[in-house]
Amino acid sequence: MLKRLTAGLVAATLGLTALVSVPATAKELYWQCVTFARLTSGIEIRGDAWTWWQSAQGAWRTGGAPEVGAVLVFRPTGRMTRGHVAVVSERLTDRVIRITHANWGGSRGKIEENVTVADVSAGNDWSAVKVWYAPIQDLGSTVYPTYGFIYAERLGEPTLNASVRVTGGQP
Repeated sequence: MLKRLTAGLVAATLGLTALVSVPATAKELYWQCVTFARLTSGIEIRGDAWTWWQSAQGAWRTGGAPEVGAVLVFRPTGRMTRGHVAVVSERLTDRVIRITHANWGGSRGKIEENVTVADVSAGNDWSAVKVWYAPIQDLGSTVYPTYGFIYAERLGEPTLNASVRVTGGQP
């Protein structure tokens, strides 16, 4: 009898939960920057944002020039103790890009699209950037240090060689 009562309560609870639960849409989710960058870029790296740069070494192509689809990796600094990652959505000039990213500043857990970022490094190498700050409709005053860009190109993956000749087929 106790087993039937327990089974009935579990079934009733599950039934009520199914009626009350509403599936969340992508816009309602609380996005973390790393999850968003991984899903958007196809770069399969896990861990806090600041660990991405080291994790990419020897596994993914990295560099100091922006390319659409690449991930810009911010170093940990100040309140941003775990770093940040963002996907390059557009390259406007050699020193200005747009990024799409999640969980930044006043948009906690949200996705921001096509946010302007400017290279303010002395060596024009994207090692220091400023990010657009919507409340003032201009680049923010904070200079963020970065590691660079991780490109969606795995290192060491075999490539198709067009000069390979297949034998044993029909003449």
